[in-house]
Amino acid sequence: MIETKNNIVEKAVLVCVNLGVYDPESSLDELEELARTAGAQIVARVIQNREKPDTATYIGGGRLEEIKDFCKENEVDLLIFDGELTPSQQRNIENFTDIRVIDRTMLILDIFASRAKSNEGKLQVELAQLKYSLPRIGGKGTELSRLGGGIGTRGPGETKLESDRRHIRRKISSLTTQLQNIEQRRNNLRNRRRKDGILTATIVGYTNAGKSTLMNYLTKAGVLAEDKLFATLDPTSRGLDLPDGRRIMLVDTVGLVRRLPHHLVEAFKSTLEEAVFADIILNVCDASSEECNEHLEVTQNLLDALGCSGKPIISIMNKCDKVENIYDLPTIGKVVMISALNGTGIDELLEKIVENLPRTRKTVELLVPYSCGEVVSIFRKDGVVFEEDYRENGIYLKVLADIHLLEKYKEYFIY
Repeated sequence: MIETKNNIVEKAVLVCVNLGVYDPESSLDELEELARTAGAQIVARVIQNREKPDTATYIGGGRLEEIKDFCKENEVDLLIFDGELTPSQQRNIENFTDIRVIDRTMLILDIFASRAKSNEGKLQVELAQLKYSLPRIGGKGTELSRLGGGIGTRGPGETKLESDRRHIRRKISSLTTQLQNIEQRRNNLRNRRRKDGILTATIVGYTNAGKSTLMNYLTKAGVLAEDKLFATLDPTSRGLDLPDGRRIMLVDTVGLVRRLPHHLVEAFKSTLEEAVFADIILNVCDASSEECNEHLEVTQNLLDALGCSGKPIISIMNKCDKVENIYDLPTIGKVVMISALNGTGIDELLEKIVENLPRTRKTVELLVPYSCGEVVSIFRKDGVVFEEDYRENGIYLKVLADIHLLEKYKEYFIY
């Protein structure tokens, strides 16, 4: 949380440089929501139109002078820039205004740090923070030097700045190794699922779109679901029974925002890659948001970057009960209108999942000899038995089962 030493919420000013690349008002709306999630009180928003950011101060000297005066008059504690500042820009702005400065990336990192609960989540956030902070360690003259005067202190020595950088690099290396080990375990789990014929569906989408609410409704997972950004960070996996008798693994992933910092994309890559190995992708979007179309594009762009093109995608337009005309909504792939809060459209969603999953099961008829009664028990346990009849020459079964299981007993098929 962004708080002062006295636990008083900080007053912040949001600053955006409009380069004509995206809508500045929409971007600032999201930044404001991020800032409020972190605990800041927003007192003003500033938009400066420029062809390119100022090299020294990002926003330009004249406008920065106005911001400095405003902050002084209104006792502002924090400047939040809607972009990624270079280390020199951040230092220049702080030196000129005498106010603490953070950018969009640092704000999101702060929120992630407060949300991470699992060991993996904490490691991922810490790695992203260290990679972000490494180039931003700046010296302050002789204040950071270990050099002194007198015998035994002469020579080049080692500055505190150099020591700090070396320590951060060692820590980054250690965290990277730990995360690689976790990723290896995750890969082993994926391979085991694939070997056992377990199908997976990955939930992706914009933060606060209702992914956790949907997960809870479908599987009773008990995941934290709150109306705020990044309410949950750590991935959750639960089993889900489908109408056709199949059981799939439903995997939740971290939420997305515009221009998700590349440090975070890299750190959470093993989590986000659940989508790459999934058999089907469930793209959850807040249908009531005015920026629904942009949210879908953000998700689609990341999926393409991860290499998910060609995967079956179901666009789940959540909160459709808050939309007047659902037929005007944009979609990507197959679409289902639902309300995860009250269960509207869930049955249709499950049917869509069944339709778009790879066919790994089929219905067959078998005649099993009485001497092989254990085969019947296997199909009762691992399949769905529609009919069972004890006939003169054996036990008749009509079952739905995995193809790899049926292959073992194809000698009993009735053609």
